[in-house]
Amino acid sequence: MADEKRTQAPPGDPDDLSFVVELASPDGGKPMVMARAASATLGRAIFEAALVEHPGRRIVLRQGERVLAERAAS
Repeated sequence: MADEKRTQAPPGDPDDLSFVVELASPDGGKPMVMARAASATLGRAIFEAALVEHPGRRIVLRQGERVLAERAAS
């Protein structure tokens, strides 16, 4: 039920966690969702913190299928 509520939340609703920060798997597998956020500002802050915590790893900030920020693996 919680997932249904999340997908049906109107824009601006705190339950709309459409900003997602993903950490790429080191072996090229499915990325891990590190966090979900209700706003771009919070999503960006989480993304920036992930850059510090996981140097050299690919990290992506998305809103749905749209990539808002990305750091490639080094």
